[in-house]
Amino acid sequence: MYALVDCNNFFVSCERVFRPQLEGKAVVVLSNNDGCVVARSNESKALGIKMGTPLFQVRGLVDSGRLTVCSSNYVLYSDMSKRVMTILADSVPKIEQYSIDEAFLVLEGIPEASIPGLCSGLVEKIRKWTGIPVSIGVAPTKTLAKIAGRFAKKYRGYKGVCLVDDDRKRLKALELTPVSEVWGIGRRLAPKLAAMGINTALDYAERPPEWVKEHFLLHGLRTQMELNGIVCVEAETDTARKSICCSRSFAEMIEEKDPLARRVADFAAQCARQLRKEGTAAQSVTTFLYTNRFREDLDQYYPSHTTRLAAAACNTQEIVTAALEAFGIIYRDGFKYKKAGVIVDDIVPESEIAIPLFDFDADLRRKNDALSKVMDRINPVAAPPLLRMASQREGLYTEGVRSDHRSGRYTTDWNELIEVR
Repeated sequence: MYALVDCNNFFVSCERVFRPQLEGKAVVVLSNNDGCVVARSNESKALGIKMGTPLFQVRGLVDSGRLTVCSSNYVLYSDMSKRVMTILADSVPKIEQYSIDEAFLVLEGIPEASIPGLCSGLVEKIRKWTGIPVSIGVAPTKTLAKIAGRFAKKYRGYKGVCLVDDDRKRLKALELTPVSEVWGIGRRLAPKLAAMGINTALDYAERPPEWVKEHFLLHGLRTQMELNGIVCVEAETDTARKSICCSRSFAEMIEEKDPLARRVADFAAQCARQLRKEGTAAQSVTTFLYTNRFREDLDQYYPSHTTRLAAAACNTQEIVTAALEAFGIIYRDGFKYKKAGVIVDDIVPESEIAIPLFDFDADLRRKNDALSKVMDRINPVAAPPLLRMASQREGLYTEGVRSDHRSGRYTTDWNELIEVR
């Protein structure tokens, strides 16, 4: 059996832990630079606010006092996530963190009769110890556990825990679940399925397997088997990330090449540091740029380019150089850029780096690796780096990011501890 633990409206819930006056009120959390909505409370959903809505479109609700906006505070959210995951890891034999606010619990070896009490206890403990409300869906497969979690979150009668542990419950759950809500299908494929007469998860589960494989290949067949209670998405044995992205929207649009290049260098350096932190290396580096899609009066341009390294690397010098090489290819004069970012992928463990037969840069690579590790030891984690490449900006790469509504970093910064009077 699997249990999916999902933190309800996680970013908003983190804000409410330290600002209880927000309970029961419409609250949204904004993206970097206070750009658009990335998280909503149930009350803000009831107002009709959609994910991705720009702040300027809901400004009237804010000014009238009907809506509270919060700038993203990822340091706080990450710390609160770690607290929830620690509680889960101490309670079950195996946990697979799926995202910042979701985790699968592998319930092997736990008697089925004990599972309802275990899950109910976790809902209460997490709320009491962290202040975060969670919902738990339990089922024989991960895909069904996702569906069960949806019911646990949507209907208060479940008291945070929904079990789909027999065939009668499975069929009822599938009948009540739109196919667009099925993990592995989603809203992108839903219109195509609707045109074929498939509107619910049950419709999809009952189609002949041969038909599913013909139209949706092996991935679609696995999803169908999971809906029918056959485990196809096994417990993960390798949780290493496949890619790392660092990007930011800018407070003001940038047109000049050099300031934009320095930000790209900052993002690439951050990616390289994260690779080293995880003991991995990447062979592909992609740089992308966005203009402001909300400014219909301006020319639009959304380029990207990928640079392939001779060998997977994690040192700052190679990653930044590759990112800037891609930047030089895609940058065009005359555009006002609102966002930029760097993605590193084709990630492998450092111990598995394949070195080219004729590696003429081996000595330089060893020196760069050693220098990057020295930078990690000297540079503080959350302060302006003492050592950086000349192509980077001085100070933190987060400088200049608008966050007019950010709450305190109550759990990670001594200068922002909550004050009790």
